[in-house]
Amino acid sequence: MPRQRNQLKAYNISKHRYMELYHYCMQYNEWKAQLQDIEDGLRSPSEGQTTSGGIKTDKTASLAIKRAELSAKCNMIEQTAEETDRVLKDYILAAVTNEGYTYNYLSTVKGMPCGHNLFYKLRKKFYYLLSGKI
Repeated sequence: MPRQRNQLKAYNISKHRYMELYHYCMQYNEWKAQLQDIEDGLRSPSEGQTTSGGIKTDKTASLAIKRAELSAKCNMIEQTAEETDRVLKDYILAAVTNEGYTYNYLSTVKGMPCGHNLFYKLRKKFYYLLSGKI
């Protein structure tokens, strides 16, 4: 996990709140994969099942609700990256949703066009903005 925990004090984000935000964002790729499974029809709806209370469940409705929940979470992270910086949003999104996407990796391998200080400043800003949303 990145060592920026102490650096977030300026944004009044505690160590544990930062860890919560960090782990929330680390689920982004799982959520995107689940959305893709739903959209590809890999979990095609069946006619429904009867619960122990005798109520028929609606698989299609359940999938629609799940899709809406996952989409909302992913959109919130994506929109927060864009609010943080419209030009560097893709790099910020990559940094906060993937382990090991450090400044060095993003600048040398992915060609991120900004300096070290700006990148870490924007990443802190991202967590600050996200903290206000969840």
